[in-house]
Order: sequence, then structure tokens, then C-alpha cells
Amino acid sequence: MFNIVIFGAPGSGKGTQSDFLVKKYNLVHLSTGDLLRAEIAAKSELGKIAEGLIAKGEFVPDNLIIDLLAGTIDKYPSANGFIFDGFPRTVVQAGALDKMLSERSMQVNIMLNIAVDNDELVARLLNRGKTSGRSDDNLETIQQRLKTYEEKTMPVIDFYDKQGKNNPIAGMGTMEDVFDRICQAIDKVNA
Repeated sequence: MFNIVIFGAPGSGKGTQSDFLVKKYNLVHLSTGDLLRAEIAAKSELGKIAEGLIAKGEFVPDNLIIDLLAGTIDKYPSANGFIFDGFPRTVVQAGALDKMLSERSMQVNIMLNIAVDNDELVARLLNRGKTSGRSDDNLETIQQRLKTYEEKTMPVIDFYDKQGKNNPIAGMGTMEDVFDRICQAIDKVNA
């Protein structure tokens, strides 16, 4: 089983690259954003809590996300592995993910850290907001999300650095170029 944390600021292309990874490596894509949006659409208790926090650019509590991920992982006992997209976002979450995976005799094998310039991130997210209608892709919320990412999420890089699992990926260029760099990093670790 090969498990990937796909990491980067909002708009760095994690979802797009995850779609490519699913096809090439036959992995299950676990986007916490997608899982939460499904809970919101279902108007579940978790969905109601999440909706209020997301609208303000804040994070959903760790224990709720870990429970959501654990329940989803348990639905795929024969998976080749998982792509964790949008999680972990804090060092505490990274530790909780390691613990939850360890309880299932699993681990994170690689962290793909997609780096994109801030101006490009803002442009991508504003464009996505126009095409997708996502309410969190407006300038004010984008700026808050990027600030939160820098303050709370970037320390996760050190967490995986200490485990020797952080793989920086240049996220500028075509989707195919970025995917080539990702595949090289995976194939090196998976060799």
C-alpha cells in the first residue's frame, strides 16, 4: 500500500494532480474538501458545523476530520493506497494522521509539496471561483486562506522533512510538466 500526502497552498493544483495520480497509480483520492462538501450537501451535523467554519476561512476541528478520513479509509480495504489532499493542515493533524494510519498498519510513504508563486495562486483561485461557483474562491477569503496556510500549514513541511518524506515539487508550468516531476519523486521512493 502506497500513501501520499499531496501538499501545497490553495490553488497549487493538488486536486488536478491527484486526478492524474488516481489514473496512473490506481489510488483512492481522499480530498477533505470534497468529503466536507458532501457532508454539507447532505446537511449532516458535521456538514452544518463545517459550513459555518469554511465560510469564515477557518478549519474544521481535527477530531472530526480524522473520524471522517478513518471511516472513508475503512470503506476501501483492498485499495492500493490513498492520496490525502487538503490534510494534514497542521502539525497536530499530521501526528493524528500518522497515528490513525499506524492503527491500520499503514503509513504516509511520501509528501508531495507543490510550490506555486502567491500571485499565481490568487489568479488561479479567482479564475476557479468564476468557473466553479465555489463560494470560498473570492479575493477576501482567498487572502485569508493563504495567510492561514502560511501561519498554520507550512510547519507541516518540517514534520515530514524530519521523517525524510518531504519532496518539494515545482508547481509552475503545464499540468503535465508538474505531473512528470511528481511521478519522478514517487518512482524514486517506490523503487
